This record gives sequence, C-alpha cells and structure tokens, in this order.
Amino acid sequence: MNKALETGNCDVAVVGAGPTGLAAATYLKNKGVQNVLVLDREAEAGGIPRHCGHPPFGLLEYKRIMSGPAYARALTRTALDAGVDIALKTSVTGLEPDGRLTLATPDGSGTLTARRVLLATGARETPRAARFVPGQRKLGITTTGALQSMVHLKEMIPFKSPVIVGSERVSFSALFTCRMAGVNPVAMVEEASKPSVWRPFCHLGRLVGAPLFIQSEILDIRGEGDRVEYIHIQDARGWEHKIPCDGVIFTGQFTPDSALARMAGFKLDPNTGAPVTDKTGRCSDPAYFAAGNLLPPTNMSMNCWRQGRKIAKQILKDLNAG
Repeated sequence: MNKALETGNCDVAVVGAGPTGLAAATYLKNKGVQNVLVLDREAEAGGIPRHCGHPPFGLLEYKRIMSGPAYARALTRTALDAGVDIALKTSVTGLEPDGRLTLATPDGSGTLTARRVLLATGARETPRAARFVPGQRKLGITTTGALQSMVHLKEMIPFKSPVIVGSERVSFSALFTCRMAGVNPVAMVEEASKPSVWRPFCHLGRLVGAPLFIQSEILDIRGEGDRVEYIHIQDARGWEHKIPCDGVIFTGQFTPDSALARMAGFKLDPNTGAPVTDKTGRCSDPAYFAAGNLLPPTNMSMNCWRQGRKIAKQILKDLNAG
C-alpha cells in the first residue's frame, strides 16, 4: 500500500491522474512539497489521452508531437521521476471539511487527510439518454470516450459505418479514431445553426465521405435486429432524411464531473454545475482547489496541463503561507 494511504496523511492530495492532476503534482513535488499523492480510480494513470491513439499531443510539454497513449505515459513517467506517489484503482468516495477524504481502495475503505486537495476530475460527454434523443435502444450507440476505449484499450471494432453526432473538437477526434481503426463514418450531424469548430475543419468529414449536416435534428434511431440500421433526421429546411448506418457516436456537450463536490455541499455554478472557485482556484471549502476540465470550458490536454501548473503555484503559495 502507498505510504500516504498507510499513514492516512499527506501534504497535497490530487484527485485525478489526467494531464491537469499529473502536471500539478509534478510541479509541487519539484518545488519541494514533501508528500504529494495522486489518486485515480483507473488502473493506469494518464487520463483521457490514454484513449486517443491519434496526435497531436505533447508539443508544449515535451516539444514534440506524440500520440495520446505516448503522451499519457510521458506525463506519468515525469511525475514518478519527480517523486510523486500515484495510487491507482483508488476511488475518492467523499470530500469532508479540512481536506479529509474517504476512499475505496483495493485493500478496502479508508480515509486520508491532506493539508490541501486539488480536484482534477475532468468532464464527461453527455450520452444519448441525457440528450433525450428518441428511438430504439440498439447496439452500436456510444460516446467518443467509450469508442476510444474500445478501439485503443480493448482492440474492439464496434461498427463499420457510424454517424457522428456533434461538430466539436472531440467530434473530429472521433472521426480520426474511426479512420485509424478502418471504420468509415457516413455523416456528421450538428443540431446547432453553425459548427462548433473553425469552419474549414468541417470539410474534413466531407473529404472522407462523412458530410456535415448543420442545424439537423435526430428524429429517430431504428433497426430491425439488435443493431442500429439507420437514423432519421430533419434538416434546417424541414426536409427529412434517412441515413443508413450501423452505429451512432454522441460526441461533446461536456459536463463537469463534479459529483464529489456536489455531494460535499460545495458551492456550484448554477449554469455549468462546476465548483465555484476564486481567482486562485480555491473552492468554497478553503482546503480544496479545482482545475482543468472540471472548470468549463473544456480545453485541450496541453491547456489542462498548463492550468494544472498554474493552480499548483497557488497551492504552493497557500501551503507556504500556512
């Protein structure tokens, strides 16, 4: 068992081993903070980039272009080399006053008290159910994160010709993931009146046979057997189309993974659901800070890495001030 978990105390506990959490922990350790512990429920550190087999990652942090898994391994290695402790398969189940955490570990439940806690739990895509998209429940309906986990971690190919829902950066990440896996998306569907990314990027889908339907609503998802066979959409002109496909990937519409903060009674932003923080990143409970994609808007990994270091500087100042 990790030493901090054995003693039940550490200087800084970081909840989340993604780019934000690992960057913050590495910075604090390099600045002389004695006991820095990163907690993550996954079996490997690195966060979402572990699932992203495509570049570009690492240009700001390591001055070279890397794939997501290589970037995640580099962040983890950098943190470990700095002396950061990382406890995997360890879930934080509750946040209590004064930096006291309740945990579920492979060895059972426990508690940990930290002088300061950084919440870096990130964000989640909104799945189909939360978007109230009508239609049948069939095989082949997923999110980008689940798709990338299946392709890059489990070596599974869930479909051959899906439709991608959304036009955010992550939507094109789903497109690249599909193409790398030999999957050929047939269309991209966006309900808004304009795409969420810089417009020239929208031509990428069309170039690979996945035209983007703007201001289009999904009316139905159907299939005769167990699997999706087509989606029924209505476009901006009111015309209806049936697009044959064997899967649907719901992308983007990220929401903060703020369940712990909500259960702890932290003050939350009524519009985003994220913890309310001051300019130093401190939450309504002064022992806790928040950073990264837990605080909208959703950023690329390099920006999360940068913000992790920025908030770590504030935590260091706070520790030194007592």
